Amino acid sequence: MTHLRLDASWVDYALVAIYFIFVLGIGWAAKSRVSSSIDFFLSGRGLPAWVTGLAFISANLGAVEIIGMSANGVQYGFQTMHYFWIGAIPAMVFLGIVMMPFYYGSKVRSVPEFMRRRYGKGAHLVNAISFALAQLLIAGVNLLLLAKIVNALLGWPLWVTLVIAAAIVLSYITLGGLSAAIYNEVLQFFVIVAALLPLTLIGMHRVGWWSGLKDAVATESHFHTWPGTDISGFSNPVWSVVGIVFGLGFVLSFGYWTTNFVEVQRAMASESLSAARRTPIIGAFPKMFIPFLVVLPGMVASVLVAELMGENPTSQPNDAVLLLMRDLLPNGLLGVAIAGLLASFMAGMAANISAFNTVMSYDIWQTYVVKDRDDDYYLKFGRLMTAAATIIAMFTALIAQNFGNVMDYLQTLFGFFNAPLFATFILGMFVKRITPTAGWTGLVAGTLSAVAYWYVSNFTDATASIFNLPGQGTAFVAASIAFAADIIVSLIVSAMTTPKPDEELVGFVKSVTPKAQLVDATEATMPWYMRTVPLGTLAMILVIALNVIFA
Repeated sequence: MTHLRLDASWVDYALVAIYFIFVLGIGWAAKSRVSSSIDFFLSGRGLPAWVTGLAFISANLGAVEIIGMSANGVQYGFQTMHYFWIGAIPAMVFLGIVMMPFYYGSKVRSVPEFMRRRYGKGAHLVNAISFALAQLLIAGVNLLLLAKIVNALLGWPLWVTLVIAAAIVLSYITLGGLSAAIYNEVLQFFVIVAALLPLTLIGMHRVGWWSGLKDAVATESHFHTWPGTDISGFSNPVWSVVGIVFGLGFVLSFGYWTTNFVEVQRAMASESLSAARRTPIIGAFPKMFIPFLVVLPGMVASVLVAELMGENPTSQPNDAVLLLMRDLLPNGLLGVAIAGLLASFMAGMAANISAFNTVMSYDIWQTYVVKDRDDDYYLKFGRLMTAAATIIAMFTALIAQNFGNVMDYLQTLFGFFNAPLFATFILGMFVKRITPTAGWTGLVAGTLSAVAYWYVSNFTDATASIFNLPGQGTAFVAASIAFAADIIVSLIVSAMTTPKPDEELVGFVKSVTPKAQLVDATEATMPWYMRTVPLGTLAMILVIALNVIFA
């Protein structure tokens, strides 16, 4: 991307510098609160719901959201809304109402630890290793895009910008742990909105608002969400709806939002069970409207940016937001936008790194390698893992560089790791007969089946239509195959092996857990807007309305 240079002035650089002073200042301030490993990894479980709710959504507001979804906006238009309205909100509400009581009430420190206590060490180790690997790969995406911003500003070589970008994120996570990451994520949420809102408004004004955009974008399907045949890859409208609802809306979405420790970790840092349950639901409200700030700029860029126009564009969809910033924003606003993008990519990478260091420290090192050491030892090891993950992410960033649309890459990873994990979790929480052996064999079978499908689709001459889907249909199918394979193998293996006794499943399986253990009694005295179920119901009503309006 050496051809892309942002014409920044001293005002823009000053704004970016001020932002970084705040970021590092928050890390330094949070350092005084870190006196134990539980402080470093879970913020001492003392944060209010509005803080964890904004951090929950900001942790996801990284490269996937800004670059990936704007790239989808270029290619698919409003069909991209499915990643938010079908592929996020229902799962976030389900997490808050149904699953957070198990996570928070069991007092586990991570999602893999929940797996260990429900299934045993086999499933725990498989989950911990696959999760750690996924976080390193996804952190590389955020780091690559963070480095591209620095490259576009200064024109330095990619490897230099990778090192600088990694050092910035490393500094504040190492100082303050999860508290630093969470409070920075709250700040980053507002900075990101302040960056994207002017870009969207100026771009829409330039094309003549909604009617002008419809005239400029020749593809009519880009202004409707359903049946979404372009993004699903299915030419048949019925199969397209099934693929989106089941593959994206159920398997990929629930697999990501309900079992991904990057997100769940924010809710687990809450001050109470009620706050933990409300965390993802509070995040659901801004999540509904963020797509207007990322998809619309992608659509505008497709008709205003010369490098993205014509039958043979010279730039990739991933570059849409940067190119639009270059062409539309005056100095000053450009500085705010640059700070917003930097905030976005740092939020995403910090979330990956802070979840990785927790799993490596608690779930792998303490459980299997060095046991029964004092707390200070694991705190130091967590900081060491933070540095190691940041260095490794510099190399995984080079893998992500090979994909023109990072959403293709990320959805593939989610299909490999999150889809089978969701199947194992759902079975484990609601079917007490599922055995420890089934826990790890189902995970392995699900992941291997998704990898096998992906390999056949991309590296063989298979001619069947299911292996040659355009759009992101391949990711939807891979996730569905992984989910189904996990379920089938888990049920078969459970029929041939011995389950845990009921007393060991209390707090982990719904049918044997007392109801009082899954609810916060204080919620009954709170106003409706502070109660989990009414908030979740309101979120679902709003998202259904959005689907109807833009169908």
